[in-house]
Amino acid sequence: MIFPQPLVEARLLRRRQRFLADVAFADGSQATAHCPNTGSMLGCAEPGSRVWLSRSDNPKRKYAHTWELVEAEPGVTVGIHTGRSNGLVADAIRAGMPTPLSGYPRIDREVRYGREGSRIDLLLSGEGQPDCYVEVKNVTAAVENGVALFPDARSERAVKHLRELMGMVEQGCRGAVVFCVQRLDVSQVRPADAIDPAYGSTLRRALAAGVEAYALRARVSPASIELETPIPVFCP
Repeated sequence: MIFPQPLVEARLLRRRQRFLADVAFADGSQATAHCPNTGSMLGCAEPGSRVWLSRSDNPKRKYAHTWELVEAEPGVTVGIHTGRSNGLVADAIRAGMPTPLSGYPRIDREVRYGREGSRIDLLLSGEGQPDCYVEVKNVTAAVENGVALFPDARSERAVKHLRELMGMVEQGCRGAVVFCVQRLDVSQVRPADAIDPAYGSTLRRALAAGVEAYALRARVSPASIELETPIPVFCP
């Protein structure tokens, strides 16, 4: 994914609430930007961090800027915009990653499914193949030794999605969760059991029931975001 317009660099003053962040530009001016990430943004919302914003010319928007990237550590740029993940993963699947999800000629988005009235992020279908229901999870949090963590806050919604995927597998379809890791400095994804033990335990049950789990790592820059490397999901 190439950003259609150059991103604007700024410094993070504070994440004021889940959907808002105050930033300062190089010329000393300040603005409030939309924050498209409902998680805790563990390690990615430190005041003073370099951030990059996209800008909309839509006059109906209250906040023209949208927070896209943050330098979480020196030289480590992280994509925090969760709304980018579905498109990134759909593009990766079309390009053949991860390999077990390749070969489906059709990809639909936001299709209603399951017993709890959810909408699946991606539905892969093709003649002679079982439909594959794909939940996409954006990953930004990381700890030492190259370990990425999901989720970064308790998420009953993410647990519900795993239950829905298990239900589709029971019906003879495929179910998969794909972790979209928008940072390059990690080598594996693990469930964040210390943050959300319910998610970790449900993920383990889902894997035992036949749900598939994959992770794709992105190269992130102010010019583009590209999922380029499969990494393992480690879930002992």
